[in-house]
Amino acid sequence: MAGITSKHALEQKDSNGWLLQANTNELSGDNEENSWDKEGFPPGENDDKDGGEEELQSPVQKNEEIVLNEGNGSGPRGRARWDTKMDFMLSVIGFAVDLGNVWRFPYLCYENGGGAFLIPYAIMAVFGGIPLLYLELALGQYQRTGCITVWKRICPLLTGIGFAICIVNMYLSFYYNTIIAWAVYYLFSSFRSELPWTSCNNTWNTPNCADPFDVNRTMGKNSVSPTSEFYERKVLESHKSTGIGDLGGVKWDLALCLFAVYLIVFLSLWRGIKASGKVVWVTATLPYICLIVLLIRGVTLEGAIDGIIFYLDPKWELLLNPGVWMGAATQVFFSLGPGFGVMLAFSSYNNFHNNCYSDALIVGAINCWTSFVSGFAVFSALGYMALKQGTTVEEVAKNGIGLVFTVYPEALATMPAPGVLSVICFIMLITLGLDSTFGGLESIITAWSDKFPTTIGKHRGAFVALVVSCCFLGSLSTVTYGGQHVIRLYDTYAVGVTVLAIVLLEVTAVSWCYGLRAMSNDIKAMLGFKPNCFWLVCWKFLSPAAIIFIVIFGLLHFEPIPNSPQWADYLGWTLMASSIMCVPLCAVNVIASTPGTFIERIKGSFKPQEKPDTEDSEVTPITYV
Repeated sequence: MAGITSKHALEQKDSNGWLLQANTNELSGDNEENSWDKEGFPPGENDDKDGGEEELQSPVQKNEEIVLNEGNGSGPRGRARWDTKMDFMLSVIGFAVDLGNVWRFPYLCYENGGGAFLIPYAIMAVFGGIPLLYLELALGQYQRTGCITVWKRICPLLTGIGFAICIVNMYLSFYYNTIIAWAVYYLFSSFRSELPWTSCNNTWNTPNCADPFDVNRTMGKNSVSPTSEFYERKVLESHKSTGIGDLGGVKWDLALCLFAVYLIVFLSLWRGIKASGKVVWVTATLPYICLIVLLIRGVTLEGAIDGIIFYLDPKWELLLNPGVWMGAATQVFFSLGPGFGVMLAFSSYNNFHNNCYSDALIVGAINCWTSFVSGFAVFSALGYMALKQGTTVEEVAKNGIGLVFTVYPEALATMPAPGVLSVICFIMLITLGLDSTFGGLESIITAWSDKFPTTIGKHRGAFVALVVSCCFLGSLSTVTYGGQHVIRLYDTYAVGVTVLAIVLLEVTAVSWCYGLRAMSNDIKAMLGFKPNCFWLVCWKFLSPAAIIFIVIFGLLHFEPIPNSPQWADYLGWTLMASSIMCVPLCAVNVIASTPGTFIERIKGSFKPQEKPDTEDSEVTPITYV
């Protein structure tokens, strides 16, 4: 006998009036529709079966009755839950708002049309990023499992998506945490009476060092600022490496900072979301306090208005450039974070009737607002810096890491109380980075804990220690003297295109394989209403189209790393393939392990093979045993 055969419905209502029913095919807040038919398939996915009274076998073999879970009330099969809604929201916001909001968005904005850039950015957020964020939150909350096992309930053929996500998150941790380690190095260097990057009188400086704020000295063609030399010759000591083929040894002071970062990560994650949900009360809120302090200080500086005008001055003609739309779409997708499995993992610990719809709107709005406001803090300081140097904002502005570790510290060094401001700045960067690391590794931990609940799931602390140790060892190549070349290799090949491909496969699996009717019914079971036409059109057409545009445009305009040996490019393509190849390999395995003829195997591999465990947040959970 397959599935659930109890003929008696169990009904309870929570404090909000939700009706929880469990009978032969229902467990939801709706008595008329349900996402699963009596064989465990979404509606419409199994309509071709023969009629009659004979009961067919479910994809999941379970016992014959429903029982009440008298366990600890932590969710299906003892699944943990967030202590409060704010624990969840701060975790999600902390992951979504990362270093890219501070160093990438402001530069993209001024480089791609200033205020005009906000138009493609808003369009891509509304029609691409936020719908996918909503989809991933809803998927995790209903299915209540990690990124590996969830696809057996959606489209088993694409189970490899989960493994690809885990590999990408590992690669990302190898270099992202090194950037946090740089910020830790700068933080400790800020506790001095005189900031070490303000003068040319240090042992690491060269004869080309020249202070751009010294009116008695002219900056020549080969002149280098003390801030740049501190970053390149003291923090990285990149002059001891000739390229990716000559990394040199490990820079042990950076390795020690990296170890401190991973130690914080381990202590925050090893006890699960009960602990990490409390840590984010500090790491997710502190960046906003620091940002507000820097913003207030920046806009009150002389010359700040010039920087702000440069930041927002609209260049409408650039809207006709597809590269501008590409930049907006890339920023939105990588900032909001669909495709990393983090939103899916975090939402899987929610109460069943949590309003994930409003969560998606709030997180999307906060993320976009933070990016926009951080531009005022950055460019007000750049305007002041340009005034002091007697040059233009365009001359002092740099993209990416150069903006954070050379230009901005140089600007802070000229302000009153530079040490205090530098400490605030780098605490902000460290906490921004830590939240994203928490999310990326939690995605891996949740995925494997759900894949092996009786082994890994019951020994979370040991598994977290193993994952963090592997990430630390993998990161050591990035704290060598040539580590910046390794970082560029990972950033260019291992993450970008792969994550976009993963997002495309995710939305395709849900919209075209699982079906929007089934997904809509799942959302109605949780929220009491179905998503309207806007969300359905975005999921099925607009969001996939935006991702396809980014991937095609990116591949057509792809450029290998300059001055990189050919073997490094081959290694980069291997890194890219190592994650995405999980999808076809797992697809072959699913087809081979599915019984029946070849055509029956193909059809069966598109149909869900498991039912989710669902629960009401206020009543005793009902699970299948």
